[in-house]
Amino acid sequence: MNSKRPVNLDLSTIQFPLPALTSIAHRITGVILFIGLIFGFWALDASLSSPEGFAAVSGALAHNFLVKLIAWGLLSALAFHFVAGIKHLLMDVDIGVTLEGGVKKAQITVVASVVLIILAGVWVW
Repeated sequence: MNSKRPVNLDLSTIQFPLPALTSIAHRITGVILFIGLIFGFWALDASLSSPEGFAAVSGALAHNFLVKLIAWGLLSALAFHFVAGIKHLLMDVDIGVTLEGGVKKAQITVVASVVLIILAGVWVW
């Protein structure tokens, strides 16, 4: 039996590499997008129900800070999830599966996501 094996692993003491962090964030943004479908479907239903419903949804998107923040948050999650998804698809076809390639793709994922998140913020606000 291996006595050097940790019994209680404290995850807060582990320094995760960037590819691991982007992979974890990809999963988290997937959950956020799944939950965000509730708001998206509600807004779609309300906006298609009547002209008044459309006016209420578009007015909320234009003037309500919280609605804008939620929309920007969902677009940000979508942007990161999309870019990280492309990274994972490239890994599926054996592009950049080395340690150096994984780090480089994780860096590109973060930079591209930040650019898209800023553009989404400009568009929403």
